Amino acid sequence: MYESGLMIGHFEPLHLGQMRSILDAAGQAKTLHIVIMAHPSPHPNFKITLQDKARWLQMACADLPFIHIHTTDEIELPLHENFADVSIDVAASNAKLQRLTEALTLPAETVLFVAENHPLAQSDVCKQLIMQVVTTPLQPEFDSYAIACNPVAHWSAIHPQARADYTKTIAIVGGESSGKTTLVHKLANYYGASFALEMGRLYVGTDLGGSEIGLQYSDYGPIALHHAQAIRDAASVATAPVTIVDTDFVTTQAFCEEYEGRTHPFVAACIDEFRLDHTIMLDNNVPWVDDGMRSLGDPDARGRFEQRLLDIFARHHIEPHVIDQPDYDARYKQALLFIDQYIYGKES
Repeated sequence: MYESGLMIGHFEPLHLGQMRSILDAAGQAKTLHIVIMAHPSPHPNFKITLQDKARWLQMACADLPFIHIHTTDEIELPLHENFADVSIDVAASNAKLQRLTEALTLPAETVLFVAENHPLAQSDVCKQLIMQVVTTPLQPEFDSYAIACNPVAHWSAIHPQARADYTKTIAIVGGESSGKTTLVHKLANYYGASFALEMGRLYVGTDLGGSEIGLQYSDYGPIALHHAQAIRDAASVATAPVTIVDTDFVTTQAFCEEYEGRTHPFVAACIDEFRLDHTIMLDNNVPWVDDGMRSLGDPDARGRFEQRLLDIFARHHIEPHVIDQPDYDARYKQALLFIDQYIYGKES
């Protein structure tokens, strides 16, 4: 067994094949140092930082104390995996490896782990490096290049710790009795997706005794805060590239303005800071059903509330996708088309 090992990669996204290689390398070295680099061609649909990737690996390896995670701004280091568009400049690589060794205070006998198909493992170039090269077995069922190019198509390969950053949140909003919650459950079942329920309704049950009679201005901040945590919880255990959210912070703000006559600054901050990826807005053109908690049932109230939602969306530069079909099944099918196109990249 080697005293110290080094593995370098983009890990964008971290996937199960990379994790298996890490575990193999960890079995060959008493201490394994993993260095995370920025990706030279990051996917435009996902804003991933070095800190995001460090968090994935830290969480994945939290119970493996012999694995240490680092980040670097260096580029063109000898990566663990073989990428066709990455060339090896031995002199430059040695200089950068030397800087890494000094920055991380690595022992002089540290070995560099690369995959079996890496050029360094199959040529005399490795003999010119300042580190001994050691290989890990191939993971042929995991193509890092393909996964990086299309994470959605390779969802099952993404490590669970990274999935929260690769699922897209989509809020289903609308006025009272517009069919939001039913649609949320139908979509979650269709895609096998995680979901966050409407927090205002839950809050009335947990904090107000099941009736809105005690609802006041000071409640809207906690409602938004709990909703933010519910969305975070749903995304953190994402089971699909889409995570469904029942209503949003704009809806909470709309109810605050409707009932309290003023805008809540904390809710406004939540709209901007906890930005959802997509919003589907359901038109208020289906029958209103009194469930004991709804109070905006007459046409004027429904129209006023719908316009209030649109005004708040415009205020925060959010463009919802409006579904105005009066038939519930047609709404469901329109929502499927939208999600398939904008999240799964399918042609309509």
